[in-house]
Amino acid sequence: MIAKVPFLDVGATYRELKAELDAAVGRVLESGWYIGGSEVEAFETEYSRYVGAEYCVGVGNGLDALHLALRAMGVGPGDEVIVPSNTYIATWLAVSYSGATPVPVEPDPATYNLDPSRIEAALTPQTKVILPVHLYGQPANLDPILELARKHGLYVLEDAAQAHGARYKGRHVGAHGDAVAWSFFPGKNLGAFGDAGAITTNNPEIAEKVALLRNYGSKVKYVNELAGYNSRLDPIQAAVLRVKLKYLDEWNHRRHTLANFYLEQLKHTGLILPYVPDWAMPAWHLFVVRTPERDNLQKHLEASGIGTLIHYPIPPHRQQAYANLGLREGTLPISEAIHREVLSLPIGPHMSLEEAKRVVEAVGSFAWVQS
Repeated sequence: MIAKVPFLDVGATYRELKAELDAAVGRVLESGWYIGGSEVEAFETEYSRYVGAEYCVGVGNGLDALHLALRAMGVGPGDEVIVPSNTYIATWLAVSYSGATPVPVEPDPATYNLDPSRIEAALTPQTKVILPVHLYGQPANLDPILELARKHGLYVLEDAAQAHGARYKGRHVGAHGDAVAWSFFPGKNLGAFGDAGAITTNNPEIAEKVALLRNYGSKVKYVNELAGYNSRLDPIQAAVLRVKLKYLDEWNHRRHTLANFYLEQLKHTGLILPYVPDWAMPAWHLFVVRTPERDNLQKHLEASGIGTLIHYPIPPHRQQAYANLGLREGTLPISEAIHREVLSLPIGPHMSLEEAKRVVEAVGSFAWVQS
């Protein structure tokens, strides 16, 4: 019996680094310090250095990172935030949590990221923030977005939940905009063993405000300056992330090797392959192909023992959660077509080239059947 090719083997990250991770977690357990403290502060320092930001503030998860950053920017009821129509719903939910309204803008059909040329038409006097997402691990085109934001006096908050280690024009994603929100969900390129998140920024006011908001609005115990939240990165997850951060570049290099193999081997299959602009270095969190035969291809790959996922099957504006916006089918056709046709192939730092060859062979056999 031939072993299956999993979409992603999350547990392999633990098996590779078991001794280091066990020691790091044991260090926290032995310390008796389980909220905040030196382990969290050390990770914040190390991650801010890695991405090239002056400040890093750890929080409970990626959604909280987005929400608290928006709150730190003063976003609230009556405000509008520009969001991609093609993204995971968490980007929109963070805007809703703040009391503001998400205003969707269509993606560039080539990169699937927010199209800067479409943003200005969506701006109103209520717009406070532009929120690009580095979807699938590929940086959005930040320079024209930042230029537009400066022109209109807007904040830029980047959603980098899938972009750990990605570079825009040679520089790590992490401090181009006013703040950058991170998720360390276990399946991410830099993943904890539970929920975890952070914001990075060069703006001391935003960093200080998020640090207050994550801890009940309190800097001094039992003294509350703001009506804040409980959303703190815990020391055990911080210890895990400190270990994994040392291996992020090596693990991303493995992803690049697999992505380049796919790009070369699948170029004649009829699939639409990822397009990478020359200014982008993706983190290859996902390798997303596109075809009108998506559902049949996924069934064929499943029958061949290949794990795949769809990122994402339903766009946010067509979810029941946003029915109140009244955005009917056909309102955002570029995003809707993407959601009907994309399929994520297996990729990860512990996937072998032999497994990638099996994926290519299975895709090839599907193309042969269809022809």
